[in-house]
Formats: sequence, structure tokens, C-alpha cells
Amino acid sequence: MNHRAAIALGSNLGNSHQILEDALKTLAHHPQVSLEACSPIYQTPAIGPPQPDYLNCCAIVSTSLEPEPFLALLLSIETQFGRERRERWGPRLLDLDLLLFDDLIIHLPGLQIPHPRMGDRAFVLVPLSDIAADWVDPVSGLAIVQLKHQVDTSGIQPFHPLHS
Repeated sequence: MNHRAAIALGSNLGNSHQILEDALKTLAHHPQVSLEACSPIYQTPAIGPPQPDYLNCCAIVSTSLEPEPFLALLLSIETQFGRERRERWGPRLLDLDLLLFDDLIIHLPGLQIPHPRMGDRAFVLVPLSDIAADWVDPVSGLAIVQLKHQVDTSGIQPFHPLHS
């Protein structure tokens, strides 16, 4: 059985644009994952300690994996790209967050679906609403586009890579 999952991708260290592109390719090449949609990339202010702005996007995938193995895959891709967990909300090469998985609500140590802070994060809701505006958050009962209208989206702007 295939499941539908929404993930958020973020990077603010290294060549963030290339890292996001490569992470999406890595995910799409997994035999149990099919990339269904990807949002545009946005430049967003960092939250937490002083650090560079982030590049963020979201993706919708179809997967035959169950939630826990799918999360393990996301964490292994982060590690493959050099992610080190040093400080909460610190800068990172790659961050992959599992936002939604079908219409499931899961509360396990290490796995919470929907992502517990998704509804507060404009840097997630703006790109997610581009590709899944009507997906209903099973906790609030609100569509992603409705959640987006409840947060401050100022400072979030489309990313335009410089072409040489």
C-alpha cells in the first residue's frame, strides 16, 4: 500500500540550493519512494541563534514505507549530507522534517505526526501550501492554506539562484 507524505527541507550551510536539489534527487531515487511534487524554494529568516538565512522547500512523496522506516530514511539522508545535531535550532547543512503522513496522528518517542510545530512555521506552510493547499491537518482540522493565513509570512521570499 502506498502512503502520501509531506516533508520539509531546509539548509543554511554550504551550497544550500545544491544541497536541497541533491537531497530531493536522493529521496526520489529510493526504490520505495516516488517524488510527487516539489514546491519552489524560499529564502527565510533563521530562527534561533544568529546564523545565515535558510533555503526551504517542501515535497510530497508517495512511499510504500510505514512512518517509522520512512523517518529513518529521512534521518539517514540527513546524515549522508553531513548533518550533525549540535544545538537546537542551530545552523545545518540539511534538515528533513516529516510533516504529514496520510491523515495519521502519531505520538511516539522520536516520531510525532503531524509535525508538532508545523502550524506555527511560515517557512513550512508557505512552500507546503504551494503543493498541498487542501491537505487537512488531522489535529486542527484546517487545510494547509488556512494554517498559512494564521502565521506571519513576512520575510519569506522566493529564492532566485544567481546564474553565471
